[in-house]
Amino acid sequence: MKIADLPFGLTDWSAVPATTHPGERGHALWRTRQFGDIRVRMVEYSPGYLADHWCSKGHILLCLTGAMVTELADGRTFTLTPGVSYQVADGAEPHRSSTETGCTLFIVD
Repeated sequence: MKIADLPFGLTDWSAVPATTHPGERGHALWRTRQFGDIRVRMVEYSPGYLADHWCSKGHILLCLTGAMVTELADGRTFTLTPGVSYQVADGAEPHRSSTETGCTLFIVD
């Protein structure tokens, strides 16, 4: 990733409007900022959330609170807890997320 033409700035995530994205179960609240080609999000998954799709988008994702399971299409699963991150390239490995307890994530893609 090359970050160009982006002046220094602060984001107060509590002031960024949230949009609701339903899952197969539960929902996700996205607070999104767009900086050129870079999308940055604070995402809150409700307890019981299960994504309604397999995602092929690349991300760098950091778990801030709660716990989340990421399942890859090949059957492998990974649990993220606060302070644990993952990274995956565009089109590399389809993945989907779920959480029993709810969680908050910081995502760059």
